Amino acid sequence: MSSAPRAIDSLQNARAKKWLALSDARGIRKHGEFILSGRKTVPEALARYGSRFTAALVRTDNDLNRLALPPSIERYVLAKPLFEALDTNGTGFPLLVGAVPEMAAADFSKAPQGFELVLALGDPSNLGAALRSAAAFGVTRMVLMEGAAHPFHPKALRGGANAQFGLTFLKGGDWTALEGAKGPLAALDGAGSDIEAYAWPENLRLVLGEEGRGLPPELGATMLAIRTTGAVESLNATVAASLALSARYRRRSGR
Repeated sequence: MSSAPRAIDSLQNARAKKWLALSDARGIRKHGEFILSGRKTVPEALARYGSRFTAALVRTDNDLNRLALPPSIERYVLAKPLFEALDTNGTGFPLLVGAVPEMAAADFSKAPQGFELVLALGDPSNLGAALRSAAAFGVTRMVLMEGAAHPFHPKALRGGANAQFGLTFLKGGDWTALEGAKGPLAALDGAGSDIEAYAWPENLRLVLGEEGRGLPPELGATMLAIRTTGAVESLNATVAASLALSARYRRRSGR
């Protein structure tokens, strides 16, 4: 049986302060929680990943009827100023509070078991878009290098469209950690060989360079290039990642 909803009126309430801190990476790391918003993403996440969430935050009692909430999820009715402060995307739709999964350290001393996408996108919106592409093309293991945005930042969640909940995240450390990494390693570079001709191995780490800085010069990887007209010097990192993952998916699925 579900518990009765609890009302929170003050922004100074202890729970309210914690939720307000979840608008940035520091607060997410400190509390190990995140807030999901979205008229489409919230119901979809509840239906597929309901056990990942601990609380529902709504503006009125009637808003609780808009969600199929399992009994384990606590219910909170918030005063308008508090709800609007937490509803960073301005949807007006109920919000979900969830637990951030544990992220183990990547072990580069061992060859990859399967495919891993290694990246350090610092913009949470770009990271979210990359995660969405990864999920679309069957990638499940993401290695976040030092400087990467938090994958459960509100902007990353919006860009990811629930992709986060089907992915495994590993902490990769700084770029020097990749020096001497065992197993196949590939990276995107305009001077590399044609990505369309690459025979993608089953076990591989694909490295996406940092925005604006590119790849570490000491990285010992097979360089792969995405064919373009040459009208621009380089592609947006997220776009490049999407094209590379699409090329891998088509090659390995024979499509």
